[in-house]
Amino acid sequence: MCNYRADPKWCLRRAVISVTATNFCPPNNNGGWCDPPRQHFDMSMPAFFRIARQGNEGIVPVLYRRVSCTRRGGVRFTLRGQSNFNLVMISNVGGSGDIKAAWVRGSRARSWVPLHRNWGANWQSSFDLRNQKLSFKLTLVDGKTLEFFNVVPSTWMFGQTFSSRSQFS
Repeated sequence: MCNYRADPKWCLRRAVISVTATNFCPPNNNGGWCDPPRQHFDMSMPAFFRIARQGNEGIVPVLYRRVSCTRRGGVRFTLRGQSNFNLVMISNVGGSGDIKAAWVRGSRARSWVPLHRNWGANWQSSFDLRNQKLSFKLTLVDGKTLEFFNVVPSTWMFGQTFSSRSQFS
């Protein structure tokens, strides 16, 4: 919500909107919008004008709080990369929506292999996962963990997205 008390000229009173926030705004460590401790929301114009008046330069003070994410369908896994560098974009995550840790297990492996956050919703592995069914395990920041067994068939190719049947609540 736009902080009407801080800026009544540009903020719409009591206008609230829910958005999905990401960490796609990289800090430059030079006083930029994305440098900690600043909070920065780069919103689409239709969303922005639901909380702020038209005619301003697009910068308004906001009040925000984290809310649970309600999603339709299951968690999605998009595979990108090459044989020795796999990127998995994990999307449509419900619940807190904030992944703390992720693991992958190929059908030829006995144990879970940790994925490392590359950027935003992209997690990476340097193992060759081709020609294997893939399972994923995710833990959210609130401690909830789900396992997604064989959500990706062994015939997968880079660029494909697979939807699970499970979702965080």
